Amino acid sequence: MSNVRELLGKPSGSSDIATYLSSLSSRVSSSLVPTPQVKSYSDIVFFNYYSLGLSLQFIPINGYRPQSGTSRQDLQDTSLILDGIDIYNNPSTDGSDGKTSSQSPAYTPYPISPIVFTVSPETKEGTPRSSLLNISQNTTGKEFVTALGEPDRKGGGSGPSSGSIGIWVEWTRDGLMVEFGGDDSRGPQAWERGKDAPWRVISIFSSKAK
Repeated sequence: MSNVRELLGKPSGSSDIATYLSSLSSRVSSSLVPTPQVKSYSDIVFFNYYSLGLSLQFIPINGYRPQSGTSRQDLQDTSLILDGIDIYNNPSTDGSDGKTSSQSPAYTPYPISPIVFTVSPETKEGTPRSSLLNISQNTTGKEFVTALGEPDRKGGGSGPSSGSIGIWVEWTRDGLMVEFGGDDSRGPQAWERGKDAPWRVISIFSSKAK
């Protein structure tokens, strides 16, 4: 699928999602779609595909409330819709995204580069911009801002004692959040140095008016 955003809102058993996963798998060593590590909670279910650099987040609908620890085969596909997509670049096992831990495998980089997203043809200030965003594995914070304009939200750059939280920016209207990795993304001077930091995670969600 050329525009992964089109998968948002589809049920977990959707043939479109299956085709997308199959396409990604064909780009790595095995053509078989890997079995995801599933983490289920009453309000959200994560399908983590470590070897594809991908995490899919589903939310329950129609009153469905999955029990914590529910296995993949016991989930109700028709009652789970895709609400968010995380795409990984540099491998990470630090657990900072809340979905991995020291016992979890590392995410390998997403197997498609460049990644192409469709965005609004103008910034929130009304300045024209390209409606196609091309992201390579080396795209930096400065390049994101040059392409998209100033973000709607941003944070990170410091953390408890060690300053371990990477900087992140969000373009709410475009349904796009980007977390950055590397030493330049952390610490007291992260926002001064972060312009040169490569992205670590791209999160895609439904666009919101801003």
